Amino acid sequence: MTKLIVICGATATGKSGLALALAMRLGSVILSADSRQVYREFDIGTAKPSLAEQKLVQHYLIDICEPTETMTLADYQEQTQALITSVGVKPLLLVGGTGLYIRSIVQGMKIPRVAPQKELRSQLESLGQSQLYAMLQQVDPVAAQKIHGNDSVRTLRALEVFYVTGYPISEQQGENPPSYPILQIGLDCDVEKLAARIQQRTKQMIANGLVAEVENLCQKYGADLSLLNTLGYQEIKQYLAGDISLDEAKELTILHTRQFAKRQRTWFRAYPKIEWFDANDPDLLEKVWQRINEFINCTSS
Repeated sequence: MTKLIVICGATATGKSGLALALAMRLGSVILSADSRQVYREFDIGTAKPSLAEQKLVQHYLIDICEPTETMTLADYQEQTQALITSVGVKPLLLVGGTGLYIRSIVQGMKIPRVAPQKELRSQLESLGQSQLYAMLQQVDPVAAQKIHGNDSVRTLRALEVFYVTGYPISEQQGENPPSYPILQIGLDCDVEKLAARIQQRTKQMIANGLVAEVENLCQKYGADLSLLNTLGYQEIKQYLAGDISLDEAKELTILHTRQFAKRQRTWFRAYPKIEWFDANDPDLLEKVWQRINEFINCTSS
């Protein structure tokens, strides 16, 4: 019987380390739920599990996409659902901080299978957000009610789906939750302790060679690569361009990571089925292990 254990929470809360220890005890595997770890060569700045860690436990959904390609939410959901069905080891661990990736699996989101349309998007973007939102209110008022007037990303996506399929995105969405049991474990800690974790991890990334990683990626793919405009890479890119010092890049990365973590915490806290544990608890592993055993025994009976 398929069983899924989710380990989620904000960045730098120790999800990967906990999951590795649990997977080794369970004799299980790890399915990544991180929207940047799917891309090859983006290693240090995404806190990707090391090769040594990947040898200890089989990891899936890491390094499955070229940096020049786009992994859509629908792609991720399809590949993850296939793995959950086909991987013989049970239970499986789904681990990461990308809320939409996790939600697509545990709630069975229905996602319109429409790939990004570059030409259409370019034409729409030239109109400006206010006009685009007015268009959305006309063609899909249900979706417009759920999308903020300043949310250009979701407005554009809703219009894109409508013009490609001829149907409103609101009619193509919904949920079809899986039938197998799911345990959702969330890691969190107070803001000050999380800030200290983020600061330490950022320093460690730089010590591990983040600057060289970004420099190599810029040389290979060009500084305009969209992934290089994401957290940690954008700031080092500014340093390499001579716009800021390395210390400034480090401090900006810490600041932006703290802001990102705050958004993640808000996202995950909205889901009541997540059971929360203190990331700094010295007995964290044993407490989570006890809860997992209760879950396994309960769902096996």
